[in-house]
Amino acid sequence: MSANSTIEWTDATWNPVRGCTKISPGCTHCYAETFAERFRGVPGHPYEQGFDLRLVPEKLAEPLRWGDAKMVFVNSMSDLFHNDVPREYVRQVVRVMTMAHWHTYQVLTKRADRLRDALASDLAFAATHKHIWWGVSVENRKHGLPRIDALRHSPAAVRFLSIEPLLEDLGAVDLSGIHWVIVGGESGHGARPLHIDWVRNLQRQCAAAGVPFFFKQWGGVHKSKTGRLLDDRTYDERPVRPSCAVPSRTERNALIAQVATWPAPPVLWQSPHATTAR
Repeated sequence: MSANSTIEWTDATWNPVRGCTKISPGCTHCYAETFAERFRGVPGHPYEQGFDLRLVPEKLAEPLRWGDAKMVFVNSMSDLFHNDVPREYVRQVVRVMTMAHWHTYQVLTKRADRLRDALASDLAFAATHKHIWWGVSVENRKHGLPRIDALRHSPAAVRFLSIEPLLEDLGAVDLSGIHWVIVGGESGHGARPLHIDWVRNLQRQCAAAGVPFFFKQWGGVHKSKTGRLLDDRTYDERPVRPSCAVPSRTERNALIAQVATWPAPPVLWQSPHATTAR
């Protein structure tokens, strides 16, 4: 979606899927839905359909166009493993990640079971790639801890947790097989509170387990005022990113041309104002 991002733990966002549906308490105040619904009904706007699920194949080749290596958050405005995203389209998105291998990708989902099953089958070709980081969202014990277990049993090279918004103390968390933990509070209108002891608990467990810990924000209605200091310091730890030479523009254009030959996915939603250009 953007070659530059204000999200603290990434450089860019890429949205070959837009829209989603709520499945757990972490979705209650979804920032992506709030943003998208502002533009529902605006002719020609990328979010003319609001937050309804939509495949965006014209965005598939976008990472191939970026000539400098980036940390890329995949589907910041959706969930690649939503049950209504076709398997073959998920495969196409991941194929682009393997083609544009000079970037590091952060794939985050709340559909952990589908992620686990896909990495063991359709996406096995990408599971061991160290430049693709697979993560699950965690907000509480009931919904989040089972996702961690599913992720741990996924055949992935790099696994991470986005514990945001953290809604309660998670207690003891099994961090075996986990390579990165991001923690943050909810922001915006109606933001639910984040208690410092919940964050300290996770930071200490990460330190004991040798897992990089990134504290994103305290959140609240005015997150810029609450900041991201934890006990008078920032935590910006993350796994080491693999480095890779960026192919020439000619080589990248050839890959873009290859993506253009792939079968078009089904249309989940079509604007009367949209073009048919891929």
